Amino acid sequence: MERREMMKLLATMPMGAWALSHSDVADAALHTHDVLDALEQAQPKVAFTPKFFQPLEWRTVRVLSDIVIPRDARSGSATDAGVPEFMDFVMMTYTGNQTRMREGLGWLNAESRARFGKPFPDITAAQRTAVVDDIAWPAKAKPEHQAGVRFFNAFRDLCANGFFTSRIGVKDIGYMGNVPVSAWSGCPAPANAKALGSAR
Repeated sequence: MERREMMKLLATMPMGAWALSHSDVADAALHTHDVLDALEQAQPKVAFTPKFFQPLEWRTVRVLSDIVIPRDARSGSATDAGVPEFMDFVMMTYTGNQTRMREGLGWLNAESRARFGKPFPDITAAQRTAVVDDIAWPAKAKPEHQAGVRFFNAFRDLCANGFFTSRIGVKDIGYMGNVPVSAWSGCPAPANAKALGSAR
């Protein structure tokens, strides 16, 4: 399964780890769209200032989000889609998630410092991959990495939901919404034949 196909699947799953409903995710996405639009239209342009994330946490979220969903030939990355801004809103609005996020980012930066002497955003791409590989696969993870596994899997789910409710993500999956179709030639013949066959 391709990475983006996996992300699409994750985006349809319940957000139990973060105690969010699909309606909560949709509300957060709409708020994020409005905030990013306002920043883009401001003269002079204004950078987003996170309300929940502290500076190192913000850098970590941005780097980790782009590891989960990197830019490719098809579409932009998680940061291009505004996923960190989405996460900041989620943390400020659904405050029961703050401790899990803060402790998880703290674990990731502590692990990076223990291994490489620097926090996660400041180590090399290869070093980041080594850390993430140890926590991305629950069945393979060592017992001492379980806290990281729990955090990363929850983070990945939230990242997928943020991405696939963004404008970039919606375009990525080919969703067209209420777009009129100029001509419809009916059900494709193979599907029609299958349906007729099963009705007999």
